[in-house]
Amino acid sequence: MHFTSTFLALTAAVLPLVSAAPAITTSARARRAAADILVFKFADVLEQLESAFYAQALAKFQEADFIAAGFANANIPGEQFLTIQKDESTHSVVLQAALKSFGETPITNCKFKFDGALTDVATMAATARIVENVGVSAYLGGATLITDPVLLTAAGSILTVEARHQTILNVLSSSGTAVPSPFDFALTPSEILALAGGFFDGPCDLGIPANPALAVTNTGAVGPGTKLTFSSAALTPELDTNTLFCQMLVGGKFTSLPLPFNECVVPSDINGPVAIFITSDNQPLVNNVVNRDTTKLVAGPALAFIDIAPQSIGSLLRGSPVVASTTTISPAEATSIILAASGTATAGAPAATVTPINGAAPLAPTANKEQGPSKDGLTNVIGWSNFAQ
Repeated sequence: MHFTSTFLALTAAVLPLVSAAPAITTSARARRAAADILVFKFADVLEQLESAFYAQALAKFQEADFIAAGFANANIPGEQFLTIQKDESTHSVVLQAALKSFGETPITNCKFKFDGALTDVATMAATARIVENVGVSAYLGGATLITDPVLLTAAGSILTVEARHQTILNVLSSSGTAVPSPFDFALTPSEILALAGGFFDGPCDLGIPANPALAVTNTGAVGPGTKLTFSSAALTPELDTNTLFCQMLVGGKFTSLPLPFNECVVPSDINGPVAIFITSDNQPLVNNVVNRDTTKLVAGPALAFIDIAPQSIGSLLRGSPVVASTTTISPAEATSIILAASGTATAGAPAATVTPINGAAPLAPTANKEQGPSKDGLTNVIGWSNFAQ
């Protein structure tokens, strides 16, 4: 089954929810700072991107696709992706309403492409983690640009929801930690565009220059000890990579960790999202968007997830289900087992043997379905049967 019908129903429910949105249209045609308008327009386009991503994924994948990706029940991820898509769509509707109340025209002509991210459910779910972390980092970085406290609070109310999305996607990954760090990291709009630019289908003028995009080219899982490799249009053949450095930025650290470009090995103490930059010097990047010096930036960031602490909750949702099976034994076999466990088994007593049940095997003519105490009175039997050999 497709999730399309449910998706359409939820989309129809978006408009009534707008009335419950934060009060960000404080005055029609209110005069707003250029920075506030820029942040709201930028945020709205990102919300459009996120909404389109989930809408296309939900329209494409069927129940069997989620089962093939390891989910024991397709409704579990389906419900979460539907909820996230509804949230992103609502965010966009509210941001556009705010911009119109400011006398501004929202940017609605950007188109998106997700072909490479929607090849299968596993790739889609992994990409969703990236998309949501981009949203969290974008709102954190944009907070430093907003001048109106009312608008800042409204943006913060969206940020907290994006963070909740990130948590559930970490759980759905089955390999990630639900909350991998006490802190997140902020990124500038130009850094965000380096991450999200690949999803734009054609031009999308946001009035903000994008950093050169960077991609991690390792195949398979990336973890502690992995030597990272990269590709970027900025890494031209003329550029001597021996003069470059990779910089790993994680939440909670004051600065990034600089490493030689050709020896960019993931350390053992990183868990969760990491932003990776390529620079032309080894000066660590400060972990705040106001004071971060990017004059030596060559490319990036790229975003990767280093999962070193998977949690049990993830395996409950995604993974090979454990199927319990039972085997019926005779009263004599049950008595033998009990006596052996109690240390009172008599010498020469036959050891109990359990014959695996084959559901297709017919019952033997001697099949017994007795109930009640065994002949020796030591065991209460609730029914047993023998299968023909």
